[in-house]
Amino acid sequence: MSGARASARPTNCSAGSSATPEVSANRSGAMAKSRAPARGAKITLKDVADREFVLTCVLDAPRDRVWEAWTRPEQVSRWLLGPEGWTMPLCEMDLRPGGSWRYGWSGPDGATMETRGKYQEIEPPERLVTTESWGKDWPETVNTLLFTEGQGRTTITCRILYASSKAREEALATGMEQGLAASLERLASHLRAPAP
Repeated sequence: MSGARASARPTNCSAGSSATPEVSANRSGAMAKSRAPARGAKITLKDVADREFVLTCVLDAPRDRVWEAWTRPEQVSRWLLGPEGWTMPLCEMDLRPGGSWRYGWSGPDGATMETRGKYQEIEPPERLVTTESWGKDWPETVNTLLFTEGQGRTTITCRILYASSKAREEALATGMEQGLAASLERLASHLRAPAP
């Protein structure tokens, strides 16, 4: 989620919907981008500090269902695909504190990406803290996800802490915002389908 290392970086990612980005200021005066997809999710991206990035996504689904979609490999591999045309042939998750996870993607042009990390904190269905590494050229991040529910909808707040502001800027330059937004829009579609 926090960056991308690929044999061919997908920098021209598409958001995958008819969403129109909006720009608004948050309380600290930093700029935020809001993406309201055609159905099921509203995504807001905020720069809150020089080493952090916060993404908020509101989904039309109960929290337990969203938690399962985020923590079960057979579901994650259906929606965490990034840009159009990519697949996720590798999705390994040992969901316990200290357990490891590893994801691998393949692109339509033969490009590949892989990331891995460890679970630090797990509080179903409310909180998930992981590390994330895209390899030796990318510093490790700490990703904190909060899942809150209200009126049948779930808000995911994902706070990504980078090793430095330079690392954050390099990650944003890969197109990770667009790839992540496309995946979250796919998650919204996945959640509209009957539960597996």
